[in-house]
Amino acid sequence: MNKLFFLSILSIFCSVIKAQDYNPFHSRESIVTDTFHNDYIIEDKYRWLEDTHTEESKEWVKRQNKLSKKYLSKTSSKTNSSKAIDEYAHVRFNFPIKKGKYYFKYMYPTKFSVPSLYYQNSFNSAPKLLIDSRKFSRKDNVTLKGYSVSKDSKLVAYQFNRNGSDWTEIKLISIKNRKYKKDHLTGIKFSNIAWRGDGFYYSTFNQQSQFGKTDNQKVYYHKIGTNQDDDKLIFKRKNKPNVRFHFKTTSDERFFILKEIDEQKNQTNIFYIDYHSKQTQLQPLIINTKGDANILENHEGKLIAITFKDSNNGMIVEIDPADPYNWKAIVPEYPDALLLKAIICPDRIVAVYQANQHSIITIFDYSGKVLHTWDLRAARSISKFIRSNLDDELYFYITSYTLPPIVYKLNIKTFIIEQTEATSTSFDNENIIYEEVEYMSKDNVAIPMILVYEKGIKHDGTNPTILKAYGGFGIISPLSYDPGIVHFIKKGGIFAFANIRGGGDKGKNWALSGKGIHKQNSFDDFISAAEFLIEKNYTNKDKLAITGGSNGGLVVAAAAAIQRPDLFKAVVPIVSPFDMLRFEQFTVGSWHVDEYGTIEDKSSFTNLKNYSPYHNIQEDVNYPTMLIVTSENDDRVPPFHSYKFVAQMQSRIAQKNPILLKVEKKSGHSGASTRISSNRAKADVYGFIMNEVMK
Repeated sequence: MNKLFFLSILSIFCSVIKAQDYNPFHSRESIVTDTFHNDYIIEDKYRWLEDTHTEESKEWVKRQNKLSKKYLSKTSSKTNSSKAIDEYAHVRFNFPIKKGKYYFKYMYPTKFSVPSLYYQNSFNSAPKLLIDSRKFSRKDNVTLKGYSVSKDSKLVAYQFNRNGSDWTEIKLISIKNRKYKKDHLTGIKFSNIAWRGDGFYYSTFNQQSQFGKTDNQKVYYHKIGTNQDDDKLIFKRKNKPNVRFHFKTTSDERFFILKEIDEQKNQTNIFYIDYHSKQTQLQPLIINTKGDANILENHEGKLIAITFKDSNNGMIVEIDPADPYNWKAIVPEYPDALLLKAIICPDRIVAVYQANQHSIITIFDYSGKVLHTWDLRAARSISKFIRSNLDDELYFYITSYTLPPIVYKLNIKTFIIEQTEATSTSFDNENIIYEEVEYMSKDNVAIPMILVYEKGIKHDGTNPTILKAYGGFGIISPLSYDPGIVHFIKKGGIFAFANIRGGGDKGKNWALSGKGIHKQNSFDDFISAAEFLIEKNYTNKDKLAITGGSNGGLVVAAAAAIQRPDLFKAVVPIVSPFDMLRFEQFTVGSWHVDEYGTIEDKSSFTNLKNYSPYHNIQEDVNYPTMLIVTSENDDRVPPFHSYKFVAQMQSRIAQKNPILLKVEKKSGHSGASTRISSNRAKADVYGFIMNEVMK
């Protein structure tokens, strides 16, 4: 009796402390009414928060951040998350990227800085600072977003953004004397840099306002030493604002390839320039095709590509520009293995596959003959193949949720694979188990899932568990190292990642079955994952937390927070869309109507309305404790999605569990950029979750 009395007093005390840490406020309501298809009248109480620049909106965000900061600082301290994650994040491995004559890599000059770019003469030589990100700006948080090296290895064109925006700028630097050129290009978004001769190709979009629609892409050629106003327009489309272009030059700069994608019509056009021909102008290669082809490289005048046309898992083909519609299959589709990437070598093709949630490397010759196969037979991702100074050698690394990158060298002639050097970590991962399972979704489709935990975990239904997913755009989620997962597992937790439909983990058809009108399948798959974890006694509803980012955050919010709040203890959506009736009105939302649907079509509108998290909040439900994370300069998924969702959640009388909003300052869709700010952001998320499920 004394023990029960003590536990009751402790529970009351903890509840009082929790209440003191969380005192939400009711946001001002100002109803705006929209009518859709003459039948549906939708009220929006918090439309005013979409104007993020008003003093009222700024003050609202300030109050929300003050509330969450107080709460999260205590949970992070209580769970030792900040210190532990900072320790586990200290991983040392050497993996510079070879481009031209040199090797390049990002490094942090200090733990408070964003990464700077270094270069070195060989794979193992000492790195030298080339671009110091600390000297970009005193006012803005400037981050390097990519770079490209000229064919003669004399110049580096690099992209950078300000305060996390997707909009970037391009400048150039000489490698030899490390002096900056006068060239400065702006208005760039989602563009690569494709060198050709004494200049490069890049693209711009129309920029309306910070969160206005991004449309009307244009591709230009910039000649070194000239002003951007003098750049040559290569390609644009009139009256098709939402079509997008991807472009590249082959490594020998013989071919320029431009792919035009109309996702709303599921239509692709491919154009090219052959600089070895007499007509060096853009001309059609493949027009009005439903099947996509990702052209990788030139091989003896033929274009080598990966395609999913008439293929679920992908195949490697050869396209002859003189006869572009008769593709020659080099590597056929494998029914049980998904093609992820291919590295084109002079007389070899190195292909990376995924099968049953593990990676396979297969080496082919150009007749399609299998020369060698290496199967990891474990939950690992293979990343970043690069050439060495010898044509026969490739470097790559493998990684996983609790496995920092381990670098290997592969000889594509002898097929010898060897580790280059040991990866330094601050913990022992020998006893961490990766369990691969399948569970049945609502419609009896088998869904793969990976469970990660330390050896000795008991199936007694009491394990703290984090469930995560992405499930959109056909994206294959790599198993990337996360010090927060290590911390959670070391404290006795289970981490689970469900490869739900909508993602690309099981091929093209898997992605299509969680797309558009079928989006509910993604949510059902996620809900079924939670039910499986509970049914099989891995955990229970009071020990289960869920999280996801971007589209994964939509899955988390729609499936869990709104459709089945009874299954979960804590919910953490990160940079996520919540208002699905207005998402296409802003930034790149109109690009994604193929993924989600559009309000312009009645049936599509109805589908969006039925799963939009913001529009399905019930007045009489006490939803699980939530931490909603966004960034003030996220111009991919604008932060007011999160603002409106939080305002609606907090302003209901039935909501007793805390609903917190954390807004990252001077950050965008990718979140915090410095090493220390990134670790602190992880500490907030994992500290919050552990405080809820490890009581």
